[in-house]
Amino acid sequence: MGSEVQAELKWEGKTSPPQEVWPFLADFCNLHRIFPGVETCSQVEGVPGQPGLIRYCAGPATDNDETTVKWVKEKLVAVDPIKRCLSYEVVDSNMGFKSYVATIQAVPVKNNDEEGCVIKWSFVCDPMEGWRVEDFRSYVEATIQGMAKKIEDALLSSSTSAAV
Repeated sequence: MGSEVQAELKWEGKTSPPQEVWPFLADFCNLHRIFPGVETCSQVEGVPGQPGLIRYCAGPATDNDETTVKWVKEKLVAVDPIKRCLSYEVVDSNMGFKSYVATIQAVPVKNNDEEGCVIKWSFVCDPMEGWRVEDFRSYVEATIQGMAKKIEDALLSSSTSAAV
């Protein structure tokens, strides 16, 4: 399958153990809380947290008359709370995806006796019209960094409010 694109990108956490990061990743229909550029994420069908759940995600309008919205419907394929990973596939979109399956996981790591995690996001997809593979990988890398920042900010905010 030479037309497939494969990549695995990571973000290393400094002080956030996987059990604190996992709830953000596992909350499949609240992607707008952690994914840069996603304004809406809602359940379309299925049972929350169970394979078969379908979510609809959309970003802001992308043209001058503010009518064109990029959107995607994604199906939760597998969830493993023990390994803190989930897999999903794109089932419909207006963004050029023909075939796209991804897995995201919070993997524990130790750094100088401090517990943290690496967020691993791997995907397999057919080439997308208008994209070069290196541009798509750069987009995914920037997205992971943005997600990591939003998760870090949320964890810091919750620890600050808990300390008050």
